[in-house]
Amino acid sequence: MNEREVSLVSEWSSFVSNENYNLIEKCLKLAQILEYPELGVSKEIDEIKELGVNFRNRIAESKNPTYVISLLNEFLFDVEEFEGDLDDYYNPKNNFLNYVLQKKSGIPITLCILYKEIAKYADLELKIVGFPSHVIVKYGEEMILDPFNRGRLLELEDLQEILYQNYGDSVEFDAGYLDQISDEKIIVRMLRNLKNSYTDSFAYEMANMCNRMILEILPESPDEIRDMGILEEKLKNYDDAIKFLNKYLEMEPNAEDVDFILELIREIREKINQ
Repeated sequence: MNEREVSLVSEWSSFVSNENYNLIEKCLKLAQILEYPELGVSKEIDEIKELGVNFRNRIAESKNPTYVISLLNEFLFDVEEFEGDLDDYYNPKNNFLNYVLQKKSGIPITLCILYKEIAKYADLELKIVGFPSHVIVKYGEEMILDPFNRGRLLELEDLQEILYQNYGDSVEFDAGYLDQISDEKIIVRMLRNLKNSYTDSFAYEMANMCNRMILEILPESPDEIRDMGILEEKLKNYDDAIKFLNKYLEMEPNAEDVDFILELIREIREKINQ
């Protein structure tokens, strides 16, 4: 990493570990560091607050949660016209709240964060659920909602269908999939989305940056240590690549991809010796 990248990772580490900052602030900081250096975080927060106040002003005296959720869906998806981005789903910018606010479309994780935040203005406490491949929200334990699909109420068969579409028969529904996830895990999930998107578009330096940002949160994550080695090889930093790949093998000697990693190490050594 160059000096600027080292400085940004250090800044991120300090910010993300500070409990005085909430999820919205950390999401916007992530966007500022990766893609939007001139981003005015407070301006974006004010925009979200304005949405929340406008929603609160539409609610009468009724405190019935089902009714309030129906009003929330109407406000966000009919009045404000937010929607799930089906056309450009894998665009890495869909992981940035400021981009989603501007474009009024996003992916499940960013729409869930916004949905939960606006709900607070009606004293409605929603929880973000890290369902495999498709982040959703819940109210209590009885209402499962999908902001990516206009706040649709999900039944068990809907959840099973999501799993089938993404994993086929290899993953069965587990009640634990509906557990609330922490802010830390939400941030990590966003960074992994970004890492994968950047890698797929051959933006290896950006993917490397995301990986390092994850390691500031989960310093002993085997997957990120392995990916660090793979990305360093892509960037032709061969000595660092071997260091990370060897560490991964020490941590996960029985991993399914051991043969692939050993072959990659062999190829890197050949490049060094050329």
